[in-house]
Amino acid sequence: MNEPNPFLDPARRQELYGHASRLAGRTSALMRAKTSGRPVPETIVSLVQAHHAHLDRLGMVLDIGCGRGTSTLAIVEQLRPRRVIGLDAAPALLVQARARSEELPDTVAEFVEGDFHDLPLPAGSCDVAVAAFCLYHSPRPNDVISQIAKVLAPGGLAVLVTKGLDSYREMDQLVAAAGLDARAEKHESLYTAAHSGNLAALATSSLEVIATLDEEHAFTFDGHDHLAQYLATNPKYDLAPGLYGNPGALAATLHEFLPDQPLTTRSLITFVVAQAKEEPA
Repeated sequence: MNEPNPFLDPARRQELYGHASRLAGRTSALMRAKTSGRPVPETIVSLVQAHHAHLDRLGMVLDIGCGRGTSTLAIVEQLRPRRVIGLDAAPALLVQARARSEELPDTVAEFVEGDFHDLPLPAGSCDVAVAAFCLYHSPRPNDVISQIAKVLAPGGLAVLVTKGLDSYREMDQLVAAAGLDARAEKHESLYTAAHSGNLAALATSSLEVIATLDEEHAFTFDGHDHLAQYLATNPKYDLAPGLYGNPGALAATLHEFLPDQPLTTRSLITFVVAQAKEEPA
């Protein structure tokens, strides 16, 4: 019997997002390896700039699944809306997001804990709603998109972002070859609930899709020590006791079984831009 998808397993939420340091370490290792692909927050901002009709009077922007606030802060700095709300289910990440927002002069960002299946905002209150790298954490992403449609104001814009099902497949191959997890290539994708292949279709359940964008991002880890820093935070693999969360032990195992060399891996990032459907006359 297959293990539950870690991103859809409520029992693993505390393990994955109960400490901001885990996400910070994961992001740091991945971004240090990045060799191509625009920063996602910049792409989100550029899509809003290209498709929103009233940039000069943006009111409220909602950043769903804001995490540590990286996209939220880019929205504040570059779009200058009157108000930005970052929403996340993980209190530890919100603490770090609030701390980072204090660096901004005259900040308009507010960070709140909440469930994206029941957005705590009035209907029609948001000019822009962003949901980046979070829809695949829901077993019912259609319900989340319905909530987004509800809170969008007339003329409002949604930007949804996810990854391809086979993202980082080269990493799966290496993990299997090293004997860290013989089934590494057979596990269900972490992104199965909302991925590049179904995101536009999910969006059309409640929204009108007006643009899609696919970008390939490439990452080159410079050796086993660097790669282990990322693998230690990756819940996809069934690692031996003592390896998960322990980059030193992971690196030692990789050095033992495979020649130390760079690893290049890729991920497809898909952006869907949508707006609320017009009510029939």
